[in-house]
Amino acid sequence: MRRGSTQAPGSSQLEKAQLDKAQLEPAQLEPSQLEIAQSEKHHLEKAQQKKSQLEKLQTKIEQSCQLAHMRGLQKPAITYPEELPISGKRDEIRKLLIAHPVIIVAGETGSGKTTQLPKICLEAGRGVTGLIAHTQPRRIAARTVASRIADELGVKLGAAVGYQVRFKDHSTDHTLIKLMTDGILLADIQRDRFLNRYDTIIIDEAHERSLNIDFLLGYLKRILSQRPDLKLIITSATIDVERFSKHFDEAPVIQVSGRTYPVEYRYRPMLEDRDVNEAINAAVEELLGLPQKGDILVFLSGEREIREAALSLRRCQFPHVEILPLYARLNLAEQNRIFQPHRGIRVVLATNVAETSLTVPGIRYVIDTGLVRISRYSYRTKVQQLPIEPISQASANQRAGRCGRLSDGICIRLYSQDDYEQRPLFTTPEILRTNLAAVILQMLRLRIGDVRRFPFLEPPDNRQVNDGFALLKELKAVDKKEGLSATGRKLAHFSVDPRLATMLIAAQRENCVREVLIIVSALSIQDPRERPADKREAADQQHRQWRDKSSDFVSILNLWDHFEEQRQALSRNQFSKYCRKSFVSYMRMLEWRDLHHQLHNDCRQIGINVQRNKVDHDDIHRALLAGLLAHVGFRQEAREYDGVRNRKFYLFPGSGLAAKPPKWVMCAELIETSRLYGHHNAGINADWLPALADHLVRKNYSEPHYDSRNGQVMAYEKQTLYGLTIVERRRVRYGTIDPKVCREIFIQAALVEGAYLKSAQSINDPNRGPNRGQNGGRSGSRDSGGKRRREKPGGGQFARHNADLLTHFHDLEERMRRRDILADDAVLYQFSDQRVPLAVVRLPTFERWRRTAEKASPRLLFINRELLVNKAPTQHEEAQFPKVIHWGDIDYRLSYRFDPGHSEDGVSVEIPLDILHQVP
Repeated sequence: MRRGSTQAPGSSQLEKAQLDKAQLEPAQLEPSQLEIAQSEKHHLEKAQQKKSQLEKLQTKIEQSCQLAHMRGLQKPAITYPEELPISGKRDEIRKLLIAHPVIIVAGETGSGKTTQLPKICLEAGRGVTGLIAHTQPRRIAARTVASRIADELGVKLGAAVGYQVRFKDHSTDHTLIKLMTDGILLADIQRDRFLNRYDTIIIDEAHERSLNIDFLLGYLKRILSQRPDLKLIITSATIDVERFSKHFDEAPVIQVSGRTYPVEYRYRPMLEDRDVNEAINAAVEELLGLPQKGDILVFLSGEREIREAALSLRRCQFPHVEILPLYARLNLAEQNRIFQPHRGIRVVLATNVAETSLTVPGIRYVIDTGLVRISRYSYRTKVQQLPIEPISQASANQRAGRCGRLSDGICIRLYSQDDYEQRPLFTTPEILRTNLAAVILQMLRLRIGDVRRFPFLEPPDNRQVNDGFALLKELKAVDKKEGLSATGRKLAHFSVDPRLATMLIAAQRENCVREVLIIVSALSIQDPRERPADKREAADQQHRQWRDKSSDFVSILNLWDHFEEQRQALSRNQFSKYCRKSFVSYMRMLEWRDLHHQLHNDCRQIGINVQRNKVDHDDIHRALLAGLLAHVGFRQEAREYDGVRNRKFYLFPGSGLAAKPPKWVMCAELIETSRLYGHHNAGINADWLPALADHLVRKNYSEPHYDSRNGQVMAYEKQTLYGLTIVERRRVRYGTIDPKVCREIFIQAALVEGAYLKSAQSINDPNRGPNRGQNGGRSGSRDSGGKRRREKPGGGQFARHNADLLTHFHDLEERMRRRDILADDAVLYQFSDQRVPLAVVRLPTFERWRRTAEKASPRLLFINRELLVNKAPTQHEEAQFPKVIHWGDIDYRLSYRFDPGHSEDGVSVEIPLDILHQVP
């Protein structure tokens, strides 16, 4: 009988016959024929599989060719604004782009490189076989640049020119130029390892040297040899462009001048008796006195410094001067005031956000304090620091360049020229001042080889790499060989910090994924709660309604639940107004929801079920703690916490727990400014730590001792997490910890000292020396108060026999006032050691062994007199010390004590009270 056979599409009659033959029933074939038939079947199936794969590939090629043809047809007409400096360089750039795989375009802001380079690429024939990817460090830049290019090309945004940022993709398969954040291009690598979707990649603002940019430059260097069709353009301000060229095998550099005017530098170093605000006031007064009026941009190190400077300037009461702050956390409405038309003169007080991220219009003058608050990770303390540091020369030049765009400018530097010249040339790249765990995790997921050999523009120190791996080991993301674990593969699936991703994995175990998802998405964005400088009390009053005094994380949940209820009940416009009234950023609430939605999908893709369960706060906090094991602390003093690695930290004053700090706490972040502060905190139960941090804790054991109540050798365990004691003195069984020592203690206490027998006599003899046992005796023991301890009873007759012998000879030593009759404890220990198996470390195990052993040798554990006696007295000597004396008709018992100096030393006679008067 034959099985039903099928003919593969396009197969020949010969192939059909061969396949039919291969499908004969095994019973119809000889063994040799069966082997041949099975082999033929295997080869034919492989051939058909390859044929199917080739057909699919052919279909993809045809679709790709058709798409390229369609893209080529919609190529728009290209023109260039002649007033832009780069327009005069377009022919040179186009020729170099055709001739070289990598080119570097260096030019200051205003040169037109960002908007015109994609058009030059189109003119050079790029964007047809693949997209032109154009990365920007910030989302707002990706949107605005895409809109500007679309306008110049006369096309609709989202068609030939599109953009993609987190949560939004305004592009199609027919898009030619696609603006995106560098993070989007990184995410594309996960799905398209060789970036085959693109035929040209432009990395803009590479001089910023963000972590994403440095990783992209290293990754692109690695794949360029495998993508000879790919073109790479790196744009940079005129900052360290030689480094980029050298990294890409001496790639050509094209210098494009910007539209700038001369800038005059005035150095006004601060005097010792003058603070920075007084120096700013003086500099503003100097600039206001000039005949050419214009807006002033003041660079400061942080928000607090901006508030203090604003207060100081307002006290000066300069006429017709408006003072505006500008920093990243400022709400959108306040930021937009910078760009609105105005009368009079503005003094804009800004952080380094105005150095590269935002262009403040109308600036004629700059005042530079020369300081910046920069994020810097310490591999020594394992915390993120935000110290105020002197800026580099490159940053100083960037700041000065902000005042030479409209006319001749003046930059007042509140430091000396010598100070400027001694500063580092460039700002330290982010990759050299951040924890590398997230980068390493993604590199392991991509399987790109040894992290330490990756072609970074500036390779991080080995200590940084080791520190990144240490964090991944803490999160159980890598194994001992630094390979990706099953947990690590799940963590790499999430586009958030590995610590936060760990919380989501742990939330599945605690059945609280919904709640932790809300918290994790909130911790991944800027806090939506706003505190305007002039309305702080009102903002605090509004925010207080969601505050939980025991957990800032629960406060986040309260905030989410409240605003989700309002969002569903109100129109979009009403909800926006409600947010503003509540001092909550509407845009950040939208970002929070978008990220929550993305992480929700990520969870579903890896099998994590997101549903509402009945949970308590402990479940939530245990899940969060899984990602924050190194961010815990114990409060010793009033408000100071002892953390891991000998850290001391405090709760951030804005925390809901600051008024009444708990004994144990965990923090989402530890950030060092003037002090080391814990941000987003919650009280925890220290009993959770040993189980969650079992792979990290160090265990030390002390005072191993025999517990006669349970027949076990016990010890006190101390557990430390990175040096922080989390378990102080826990009694544990010692048998599995150190079986050898445990056995020694068991034999000594139970068999030598007599704890085996409940009824064994206790011998209290402190003068028997160090080898005489804990209490100087052998057949029992007493506690420090002299009371007999309850002993674990044993069933062996050997113990009674041995105890009686020991008691007899000990009493004899007391009577004869000698210490040389009984053999040393070492003899008794050796006797048991030679007989008791190595695996016996506790009484229950001993009893099981003894019962079996005594069936073959009943007197195996019986000690004979000769072994116990060191020097036996003669009968005559023993008779000199009777136990009873006879006087008259009465026998009097004698008791002996050999304890010189004691009141009872010597011999005592026991006289019954009723015959006391008869004793002579």
